[in-house]
Amino acid sequence: MEMAKTRVLVEFGMGTSLRRQDYTEAAVRALKDALWHNSINMAELFDFPKSAMIIDAKIGVAEPDKVDVQTLLDVFPYGQANVSVEEGGLNIAAPHRDGHTVIANAAIIVSFDMEPAA
Repeated sequence: MEMAKTRVLVEFGMGTSLRRQDYTEAAVRALKDALWHNSINMAELFDFPKSAMIIDAKIGVAEPDKVDVQTLLDVFPYGQANVSVEEGGLNIAAPHRDGHTVIANAAIIVSFDMEPAA
């Protein structure tokens, strides 16, 4: 039987790496920004354990191949997290030094399997 995955929440965040050009750091900050904008208490609202949260996170950065996905997965304190990294975000040239500032965007989608156990 197929799971009845139902989306219950979407949160957005932004993170930066101002000087180090660290795409993973910017992505972690974007995830934390999205997660801690609001306290996500969805599990309690539906009387599910927090481990039942299905979390799909999408990260946008200018250079997706420079992001360590395992580091991003480690950000989530509970739930079943899936992370995808795609081209997005921004690189902003530094006006008075070499390099650029990295900006990452994150979208976190929280879902539950709403199908009652038989």
